[in-house]
This record gives sequence, structure tokens and C-alpha cells, in this order.
Amino acid sequence: MSSYVEGALVKDERLVHVGHISLWSLWHLIGLGLLLLPVFGLGLVFLAVAHVRFKSTELAVTTRRVIVKHGFIRRQTVEVNLSKVESIQVDQGILGRMFDHGTLVISGTGTSHAPLAGIAAPMAFRRAFIEAQDSAKSGV
Repeated sequence: MSSYVEGALVKDERLVHVGHISLWSLWHLIGLGLLLLPVFGLGLVFLAVAHVRFKSTELAVTTRRVIVKHGFIRRQTVEVNLSKVESIQVDQGILGRMFDHGTLVISGTGTSHAPLAGIAAPMAFRRAFIEAQDSAKSGV
């Protein structure tokens, strides 16, 4: 089964950077899962939820747009053309800096999108976005 991002690519569009959510953002589910594992397998439910959240969230920068997809059964997507993005902000606390995860806020022309919390390596995602946006503007 291919990913949503790969299936959404159009002619002459290619992936520049693929992002993921951080396992640190799922620590509460993983911790509860491990703690409750001996209790009738209840911990497996929490571990399964963490696994589904991790696997069903996709983030990508392509040569034309930024794509974000959440959800397993109920899918939510945000796709913004590179030329329509005004800014991409990174918010990291102390723990986020230590463990390299944070929140991204992508602001497009006229609208601001909800924050994308728990993103692994948010500065690398931001850097890839800026490089893709510069390449798109210069026509490379």
C-alpha cells in the first residue's frame, strides 16, 4: 500500500522532504501502554493507538506544495501550494529542543492553519520547505 503523499503527486512533481511525527509526542500513550500491559492486555490498546497515530500521519514538502495528512479511518488533509505559503513557524520548548520535536504552524495567504504538534525534526522540515520555495521561485 502506497502512502497518501506518493499517491497525491502529479506529473513532474517530486518529493523534496518527508516529515514524521515524533515518538516523543506519543510518550503518554506508549507509557500507559507499557504500564497497563499486564492488566488484561489493556496496554495493547494504548500501544495500538500510538502506532496508528504514528503511521497514519504524513507530512511532505514537494516541488510544488506542502502536504499534511492525518487519520486512519477518517482522513484529514491540508495541501498548500508553495507560492501560497507566507510563513512556516517552529515552536519548540526545552524538551522539544532536547529531543528534536516541535510544533509547525503553516500560514497561507489569507488563512492560518492549525498547528501541527509533535513533529520530528521540525527545523529540517522548515529548511526543506524554504529551499523548495526558493527553487520554485527561481524556476529551477
